[in-house]
Amino acid sequence: MENKKIVAIIQARMGSTRLHGKVLKDVSGKPLLWHVINRVKKSKLIDQIVLATTNKKEDLKLIEIASETGIESYAGSEEDVLNRYFQAATKYKADIIVRITSDCPLIDPRIIDEVIKHFLRDNFDYVTNTIRYPYPDGLDVEVFSYDSLKKAWFEAEIPSEREHVTPYIRNHIELFKIENHENDEYISNMNLRWTVDEERDLEFVREIYKSLYKEGEMFYMEDVLELLKKNPELIEINIKIIRNEGYLKSLEKDKHQISKNEYARRNI
Repeated sequence: MENKKIVAIIQARMGSTRLHGKVLKDVSGKPLLWHVINRVKKSKLIDQIVLATTNKKEDLKLIEIASETGIESYAGSEEDVLNRYFQAATKYKADIIVRITSDCPLIDPRIIDEVIKHFLRDNFDYVTNTIRYPYPDGLDVEVFSYDSLKKAWFEAEIPSEREHVTPYIRNHIELFKIENHENDEYISNMNLRWTVDEERDLEFVREIYKSLYKEGEMFYMEDVLELLKKNPELIEINIKIIRNEGYLKSLEKDKHQISKNEYARRNI
């Protein structure tokens, strides 16, 4: 595994349905996406960072931010995110892909490296910390091999497996060697939500940054947890928002497509 190229691919687009343009929202004087990129940069194991955005005109600004922060970018399909990831990974010759989403401005580089180390420990196809959610929502990391991504790209057909990157892998445990990276304490039992999908999420993140962010320095999960212990009212800002709503919508599309396919099969 020593010579394997590890590429973090951050997916981002302006067209979020619940909070349009969220990746450019101001957080402590910088765009939210800027913070995500610069936190991922603190990983000690990632060889390259790539922004995977869409080829829509409104996303050109995101490519500019990527350039300003010194990372590469790829523009591809808005809806077929699996294809966007595969093409980006192929272009930049990734052997191992670290998937990060741009709506996680509290992403912890130490946790990123822990999940990568777990992946490298054995001959895994896919390792994540999101199967049983041992961390707050917003510290999500997925690490998978290029070969696994390629197989998913070739085989996946239903909407939930094309509009999202890893469901095909997760849905086929008979094909892939999968493991969850655990935390000593199931912090997520506290229902902590550190991702940004709605205005309330943005308000929460801004409060965290107001207390902890200092330019040129890094704060980590433990720092946020300590802040929340001292100020538990912050947790209430966004605690009741549905988790993974976008993926749930894709599952509804699956039902429609599967029913159409079944109709066609019966009427051949």
